[in-house]
Amino acid sequence: MINIIETIHEIGSLNAQKMYSDAFSMTTGLLSDVIYTYLLIPLLLGIGLYYTFKIKGGQISNINHAIKLIATPAKDENSISPFKAFTISAASHIGTGNIVGVAAAVSIGGPGAVFWMWITALIGGASSFVENTLGQVFKEKNPDGTFKGGPAFYMEKALKKPKLAATFSVVIAIVYGINFNAMQANTIAAGFNSSFNLDKKIVAFFLIILAGIIIFGGLKRIADVTSLLVPVMAIIYMGVVLFIIIKNIKLVPHMFGVIFGGAFNLKAGFGGLFGTAILNGIRRGLFSNEAGMGAVPNASAVADVSHPAKQGLIQALGVYLDTILVCSATAFVVILAGEGIYASDLKGLEITQAALVNEVGNWANYFLTFCVLMFAFSSIIGNYYYGENNILKLDLGKNSLTIYRILVLIAVILGCIGDFSIVWNVGDVFMGIMAVINLIVLISLGKISVGVYNDYIKQRNEGKDPVFNPGDIKELDPFIDEITAWDK
Repeated sequence: MINIIETIHEIGSLNAQKMYSDAFSMTTGLLSDVIYTYLLIPLLLGIGLYYTFKIKGGQISNINHAIKLIATPAKDENSISPFKAFTISAASHIGTGNIVGVAAAVSIGGPGAVFWMWITALIGGASSFVENTLGQVFKEKNPDGTFKGGPAFYMEKALKKPKLAATFSVVIAIVYGINFNAMQANTIAAGFNSSFNLDKKIVAFFLIILAGIIIFGGLKRIADVTSLLVPVMAIIYMGVVLFIIIKNIKLVPHMFGVIFGGAFNLKAGFGGLFGTAILNGIRRGLFSNEAGMGAVPNASAVADVSHPAKQGLIQALGVYLDTILVCSATAFVVILAGEGIYASDLKGLEITQAALVNEVGNWANYFLTFCVLMFAFSSIIGNYYYGENNILKLDLGKNSLTIYRILVLIAVILGCIGDFSIVWNVGDVFMGIMAVINLIVLISLGKISVGVYNDYIKQRNEGKDPVFNPGDIKELDPFIDEITAWDK
């Protein structure tokens, strides 16, 4: 009798836990939908369009120039080159969302959603230019000759809002370094468990060893690893996609036909741009480039360049690499596989898996697991650096960074062995709040980046290799004393 009563109590307790869990998940999901639908999407598109107009589409017209800039070598052994700074940010935003989120968007919004993904990326390049140029202008120099910067720096220096800057730093350190890294670790462990039946605890062990070696090595080791890892993973993934496109070359015109044709019908036009498809894209892939969302400037500020606009243009190029190249690669494979796959009951990663298997055979399951490892692990490193940069900005004491690194590794372990479905919604909410704060700040401070851009173009038109002098730009007059990393 006692055992029966205890069992009833246990069942009641489990039911109560499930009820609270479901209620919490529903609340955070609803809050996330509201933030993204009614605040984030209008702000991202509106601000992107506005600054596209203000810099006369410079984020697009200067693509060839940005490609040349990215190859600029480091000034010396103590500096971080534009390319290495670029790969730190690329490591973070080229992640599993490029595989999972895009497949989900095509499934929900139809192939036409891809067209709106491209349009959003082209516009987002302007927002990316603005925030990354601001990060460069207001960066600070470290004792070892490297730099640090990001939204928290320009919020404090230009807006004179130290409390807002501190809040932003705390949020990004938790969301990226801990929350999102647990998510990426969870994806890696689940992939290896599914494909190779490998115990998640074993995956966690090797993952924290690899991640620990890199993150405890500091900024330069992070830059060295990402500058190798990002190109390799992009080339491997794009190579397989190119093979599939060539294999189906006769279907390519039809593929573009359904993309452009579907872009303006009710399902893809409304669902892709304003509804569920673009919403899922923002969360899981279409906005994986993070343009305007306040994350990338933490990485781009470390670049040692002669003019802030140089890194601004390079990071705008990163938007196109991520969305128009890598995300499109996944979309092409899914669409070429046919409506029978992307319009089926399959979800996210399952869609991409089925599409690849359909095209190249069963070995694609193992290939995709490898891609997930590469993409997710690079994101762990890039996400960690965003957190490190903001922990240093908070100046919490000499041991704070070591404590933070340990917490990040603990999050990786928990991510591997735990169920973090609810935390996805929590991460979405906090990332949405963080992005809204940064975008509102860009409305106020974006004129600085416009002035810096005009100075850069003026010098280029005069045949010069532009060099930044804050005193030459009138928009910087009120902030001249806060610009400490540049010669004046």
